[in-house]
Amino acid sequence: MTEEELMRAAIALAREAAMDDEVPVGCVIYDGTRIVGRGRNRREGAKNALAHAEIEAIADACKTLGGWRLWQCTLYVTLEPCPMCAGAIINARLKRVVYGAADPKAGSCDSVTRLFELPYNHRPALSSGLLAGECSAILRDFFRTKRENPVEKHWKKPE
Repeated sequence: MTEEELMRAAIALAREAAMDDEVPVGCVIYDGTRIVGRGRNRREGAKNALAHAEIEAIADACKTLGGWRLWQCTLYVTLEPCPMCAGAIINARLKRVVYGAADPKAGSCDSVTRLFELPYNHRPALSSGLLAGECSAILRDFFRTKRENPVEKHWKKPE
């Protein structure tokens, strides 16, 4: 598969997330021959702060490959990883990360900070901007629709 095909697979997952009213981020993990992990945001539906696309894809890849070390794999994600996901990427020993859109609010590979450049025991290679326009447009359209059609959410503050 080409890098563009892999990012398009991640984009398809981002679109699925948007259809479920989740922030549209999608992710796939490729081992050089096949996609071994898939994930998309599910935080709202799962009511879980950890339900990010990258975390879901890493868990899926670990299950598929039967181990936690993903040293031979590349992760493709539509949005620059946040600090939690960047940490999971480091801990999973992913060989490389390719992201589409930059995240100026929480991006932890290039935008806000550069966790992959710190002296951890593993540093994945990084590529940015693959199909960035399309990845950004999905997010922009999602949030524009949210602003135009606000839904009042009721949540209970923890006691």
